[in-house]
Amino acid sequence: MEKLPTVQTAQSLGLLPEEFEQIQSILGRTPNFTELSIFSVMWSEHCSYKNSIVWLKTLPKKGKFMLAEAGEENAGLVDIGDGLACAFKIESHNHPSAIEPYQGAATGVGGINRDIFSMGARPIAQLNSLRFGNIDTDRTKWLAKGVVKGIGDYGNAFGIPTVGGEVYFDDCYETNILVNAMSVGIAQVGKTISAIAEGVGNPVYIFGSTTGKDGIHGAAFASKDIGENAAEDLPAVQVGDPFFEKLILEASMELLDAGIIVGMQDMGAAGITCSTSEMSAKSETGMDIWLDKVPLRQANMKGWEILLSESQERMLVVLQKGKESIAEEIFRKWDLEFAQIGVVTDTKNVKYYMNGELEADIPAEALALGGSTPVYHREWEEPAYFEKIRSFDLSQVKDIELTQSGDNSAVEISRKITALPNIASKKWVYEQYDSMVGTVNQSTQKPSDAAIVKIKGTNRSLALTVDCNSRYVYSNPEVGTAIAVAEAARNIVCSGGIPTGVTNCLNFGNPYDKGVYYQFKHAIDGMRIACTKFETPVTGGNVSFYNQSSDGIAVYPTPTIGMIGLLEDSSLQTGLSFQNQGDLIYLIGEQMECLNSSQYLSKIRNVEFSPAPYFNLDKEFDLQEAIKKAIREGIVVSAHDLAEGGLFVALMEKGFLNNFGANIKIDIKNRMDATLFGEAQSRVLITINPNHKETFETLMGNLTIDFQNIGIVEGSSIIINDLEFGKVQDYKEIYSHAIAKKLN
Repeated sequence: MEKLPTVQTAQSLGLLPEEFEQIQSILGRTPNFTELSIFSVMWSEHCSYKNSIVWLKTLPKKGKFMLAEAGEENAGLVDIGDGLACAFKIESHNHPSAIEPYQGAATGVGGINRDIFSMGARPIAQLNSLRFGNIDTDRTKWLAKGVVKGIGDYGNAFGIPTVGGEVYFDDCYETNILVNAMSVGIAQVGKTISAIAEGVGNPVYIFGSTTGKDGIHGAAFASKDIGENAAEDLPAVQVGDPFFEKLILEASMELLDAGIIVGMQDMGAAGITCSTSEMSAKSETGMDIWLDKVPLRQANMKGWEILLSESQERMLVVLQKGKESIAEEIFRKWDLEFAQIGVVTDTKNVKYYMNGELEADIPAEALALGGSTPVYHREWEEPAYFEKIRSFDLSQVKDIELTQSGDNSAVEISRKITALPNIASKKWVYEQYDSMVGTVNQSTQKPSDAAIVKIKGTNRSLALTVDCNSRYVYSNPEVGTAIAVAEAARNIVCSGGIPTGVTNCLNFGNPYDKGVYYQFKHAIDGMRIACTKFETPVTGGNVSFYNQSSDGIAVYPTPTIGMIGLLEDSSLQTGLSFQNQGDLIYLIGEQMECLNSSQYLSKIRNVEFSPAPYFNLDKEFDLQEAIKKAIREGIVVSAHDLAEGGLFVALMEKGFLNNFGANIKIDIKNRMDATLFGEAQSRVLITINPNHKETFETLMGNLTIDFQNIGIVEGSSIIINDLEFGKVQDYKEIYSHAIAKKLN
C-alpha cells in the first residue's frame, strides 16, 4: 500500500504546513502523492496568485469596449468595431529564460500565442519587454543573445510578426532577467471560444504534440527564488516547436469554423492538471480523465508526471458528442497527435485514472483560481532604501556647461547619453525579428511611438505598446506605475490612437519580503488610479513573483503595461519623425526642471537613489486629450513623447528618419542638464505646418494646455540656444551601433 505523504512531503513540494492541513480538510482525508503534487502546482503562486489576488481584484475591469472581463477568458477581449474583437495578453517566462535563454524565451512566445488562438482569435502581432543585467558582463551577453534568438526563431517560424517592445539593461537583473511576451489577435464578435467544459458526456480530447517529462513542476519552479543550483531545475524548462504550433493554430481555426467546439484551453503552466480543473470549475462540472490514453513521447511515465508535464504545443478541447469523427479528420489533416482522454461528468470533481486505477480525485473548484485556493494578506513596510531617496539633493549634482568641448560640455554629455544602452537603438534586437510577416505593419516606413497594425478588411488600425520604466517604480511604486500606464497611453495617443485596454505583467521579488510587498501593493494602487483615469480597464495578465536571487537581491519592481488602442481610421496614424523643413516645433506640457530617476542622473552622474520624476495625472490626461483633438483636427505633422533622455533625445530621434535637424530656442531657468535630459512627465514634441500656427495655438489656448513654440525644423544639425550639437547623422551612427558593439 502506498505510503501517504506527510507535512514534510508537502513542504518539499513548496506547500506550507497550513496549506497541507487545508488540503486534508478539503478532501476529508490525507492526499496521496499524485494529489499532493497536483495541489503543489495549482496552489503555487504562478497558478493561484495567492499572494496577489487580494490587490488584483481592486483593478478596474469594466469599460465601454470590453467584451470579456479579467478572469473570464484566457485573454482580454475588446470590441474594435466592424464586428471584430481584439484578444490580447502578456505573460512572463522569466525563470526558464534565466536558466536556458533560447528555449525559455521561445516557449514563452509559443505559450502566449496559444492563449490567443485558444479563444478562437488569430494572432496578428507580438510584442515583448526584456530586462537584462549589466551589458558588459559575459552572462548578460549570453542571456541577451539567447533570448533574442529564441524569440526571433519562434516568432519568425510561427509566422507572426514582432512589431514592438522594449529592452532595458540594469544591474538588478543580472541574476533574474525578465522576459515578458505579449500577443494580439483578431476574432469575430460572437465567434470566440471559452475555456468551459459543459455537457455531461461530451468527449475531452488532447491534440497537438506528445507529452514528455519536460516542464514538470515548471509552475512551482517559477514560484521560488533562483539560487546557485538553478541549473538543476533545467527539466522545468520546456522545449517548443513553432512549426508544430502553426499546425495547431490552423487546426484550431478549422475546429472553430466547423462549429463543434464546446470549450478549449491551451496547456501552459501545470499542463493537463490546469486545463482540466479550470475548465471543469468554470462550468461547475467535472471530468474523468484517462492518463494512459495520453499520447506520450517517453515510455513508462507515471500518472503524476503526465499530469504535471508542461510539454509544449498541446491543447485540451471539449467537443460536442457525436462530432468526434469531424474533429479527428481535422486532426489528421494537420498531422497532429490526438486522443480522447476523458469525458465531462456532473461530479464537480476531476478524477484522473491510470490503467483503470483511480490516481487522484479532487474537487475542481479547489484547484481553480478564485476557488478554494489560499488567499493571503501579506504584511508590507516601506523599504529601507527610501531613506536614501529622501536624502537626494540636486544641488550636489554638477550641472553641464553650454559648450561644445570638454568632459562636462553639453555636446560631450549628449553623445554619452546617446550611447547609453537604455537610450540607444535596439536595432540589434529587432532586426532579428520579422516585423512584417502575415500582417500590415504601418510602423515600418512611418515610425511612431506605438506600433500600428492595419486591421485587414477595414479602414481601422490597432495601436500596440508595452511600457514600464522600472527605475521610476523603484523610486516610487505608486507614481512609477501610474507613469507606466500614462506613458503607454501617451504613446498610443501620439500615434493617432485612442487607448482601449490594458494587460499587465507584474514582475516583483519575493512576496514574503515586506519591502517587496510594499512595492507590489503600491504599484497596484498606481495602476488602479491611472487605468481608471484613462478608462483603460485591466483585462488580465500575469503576476511573476520570486524574481529574486537566494541572497536576497530582487529586481526593480517592474509592472509591465501592455496596452492596445484603436485608430478609427488608418489615416490618423501620426509618425514621430520630422517630415518637412520649416515646420514649427512645439513643446506641449509643462517645462519642469526635474532630473529625478533620469538616465542622465543614474548613468552619467552615477546617482542611484532619487525620487520619481515629476508627474501630475490630471495634467497628463488633459495633455492627451489635447493631442487627440489636434490630430483629429488634421494639424499635427508629427508627435513624439519625451521619455528616457528627455528633450535632447526626443529631438534627436525625431530627426533620424530624414536626417533633419532643429534650431531650438528654449528658456533655461536654472539648470542646463535638467532642461536637456530631465524626464519630467506629460510632455510631447509635435511639429505643425507654419500655416496652421494660429489655428493650433488657439486650440491649445482654449484647452488651457501649457505649450510653447521652441523652434523650427531646419538643416541637418541640432542647434540649441545657438550652440551647435552636431549633425543628426553623427548621432544616428552612435545611436544605431552602441548596443551591437557591446553584444557582438
